Formats: sequence, C-alpha cells, structure tokens
Amino acid sequence: MKNMDYYIRSEQEVYENIIRNRKELLQDIIQMKHANYEAIVIFATGSSSNAAFAAQLYMSAKLAIPVYVEEPSTAANYMLHLNKNTLYIAISQGGHSYSTIHLVEEIERQGGNVFTLTSDLTSPIAKAGTHTIDLGMGIEEMPYVTLGYSATILMLNLIALEMALLQTKITETTYQSEIAELQKITAHLPKAIAQSEKWIEAHFNELMEAERIFFIGYGATYGVAREGETKVTETIRITSFGKELEEYMHGPYIGLSDRDYIIFIEPHGLLENRADKLKQFLKGHVEKIRTIYANTGGESTDDLLLGLNTAELLTPLFMTIPVHLLSFKISKEKGINLEVSAFPEFDQITKSKI
Repeated sequence: MKNMDYYIRSEQEVYENIIRNRKELLQDIIQMKHANYEAIVIFATGSSSNAAFAAQLYMSAKLAIPVYVEEPSTAANYMLHLNKNTLYIAISQGGHSYSTIHLVEEIERQGGNVFTLTSDLTSPIAKAGTHTIDLGMGIEEMPYVTLGYSATILMLNLIALEMALLQTKITETTYQSEIAELQKITAHLPKAIAQSEKWIEAHFNELMEAERIFFIGYGATYGVAREGETKVTETIRITSFGKELEEYMHGPYIGLSDRDYIIFIEPHGLLENRADKLKQFLKGHVEKIRTIYANTGGESTDDLLLGLNTAELLTPLFMTIPVHLLSFKISKEKGINLEVSAFPEFDQITKSKI
C-alpha cells in the first residue's frame, strides 16, 4: 500500500532522478537563453505554496532578483497585471487545482507566458498551459502530499541554478558545486529519516497528547513551518500553526498556553540567535519546546539533530522529513484513515479540484 511513509522513503530515488535528468526536465527554461527577468512570481496554494516559500530565498539569492509567492485566486481575480520582465510560474502538483488552472488560463488569455509545474502531464493544468514542466516524480497517489512538496522545492532550486548559469550570474564551477551539494543532501536522506523516527518514537506519547502545535521557522524554513501547519491540520486534525519567527514574536505569543507544543525549525542561519532569545522567553511559560536542528546544536536531549552541515537555504530539502513522518505516525496511531476522504462531498460542492 502506497501511503505517506512510502512516499517519504521514495524521496532519495526521486531526488537522484531529478538531478540526473535536470537538463531534459528543464529544457523549456534552458531555451530562454536571452531572457533576463527582473523578478519571478510563483503562483501556488496549499503544499505547493509551502514548497514555493521553502525555495523562494534560494532562488532569489542565485538570481539576484526578487521572488514572490502569491495565491492564484487572489492574483487572477484582483491583481493580475502582467509584466514582460517578470517570469511567472504556476504550481499544481496533482494538476487539478481550480484556482491555479483558472490563473494559467487567464495569463494565457492575456498573452502572457507562464511555466506550469505539475507531476501529471495529462492533467487539466498541463493542458491549460503552453509551457509545462514535469516534476519528474510520477503521480503521487495520496491526497496528503509529501513527495510532491519536496520534489517541488528541488525543481524550483534547479530552475534558479539553470537560469543563473545561462545568465552568467554564477560560474560553471559554482554551478557544479551547487549540484554536488544537492547530491550530498540526497545521500543524507536515509539518515534523516532514521534520526526522525527515533525522535518521534521518543516523544510519541507527548505528540499524541498535543492539542495545539506551533511550528516556528525563519528564512527558508518558514516554508517548512507552513508545511507543518498544513500536514498536522490535514492528518492529525488538531489545531496547528506555521509561523515565521518574527511574525510569532509580534502578536501570536500573547495567546500562548502552557499546554502548547512548540517546534522550532532551526537551519543554523542568520536568525539563530534571535530564535534562541524567543526560546529563552518561552521556557518560562511553556513546557514542551522542541527544536529540529539541521545539523547539531542545543543542550536538550529532547531536540532532533539531523546531522547535516549544508547551506541554510537548502535545508528545507530534508528538514520537512520529521514533520511529514510525525503527521503520518500520529494520525495512524489515532486511527485516522488517510486513504479515505474525510469530507467526500467537498470537491463536488466547491469545485476546488477539476
């Protein structure tokens, strides 16, 4: 049976295939040899949006241009003002998201160019767009996507690398070094899974009892925190929030409860000291404060150390593994059947999927 656990464990093979076949998968992007865009706008919702936020800063750093993430429904209905100097990317992993399909159709109708990322080349969104990019992962047969989220981050990172190389914003040497780093992360995935499983097992009872979980990240791991909110809400079906570090510190902390379960996503980045100050404050009010570290760190045995030293902006490629695994394992223990839709009438009534 293919479930969330199966797809989490498939990530290493899929990463390897995507990296190996990147030139073929991204041939439409590579053919834009003379396109020097001044900005990128990514349209996505749900886990696709979380993945876009996880890749956003890496893309911006490599291309030295701003990268924005926008909701497709808001853009299509209220502020679709196309700019020839902006690269538009629309993401729908399954290819059936109504709002994203509608957006692609509207951009095409207005004569704009948009690159569509999907795992299903026969899906409605693939047919709606002129330029479709295969995510290179096959079709994920689960509504609660894990593999698709991760593959999307990798593909967006590779799009930035290919464009940066074509536009001579990075050298061939730098390009090869970045590819080698992606391969290093890929090789580390089984260890990240093993470490995550041990941590979840050690904290299983308290995770089962959690009533409200906050995921707090910064930089690229903001996307990981958002994905934590999405997956815990969808699978465990308790209250969950994914907050950017400063966002949490400017309001939400006032509503904290001593029963909150708080998980920091720490990539060892620019704001690590800032995150430590927030933890110092929270320790006086909340018992369950845990940190998922990309490499090592922290004095508490309650923290998860994933043991990989890599660039801050690449950490979402493996730091979401414990988040996805705990969502799967806790929901399974609680008897929540993820193979069956909780509300089968939803799409029929709302037409959110085509």
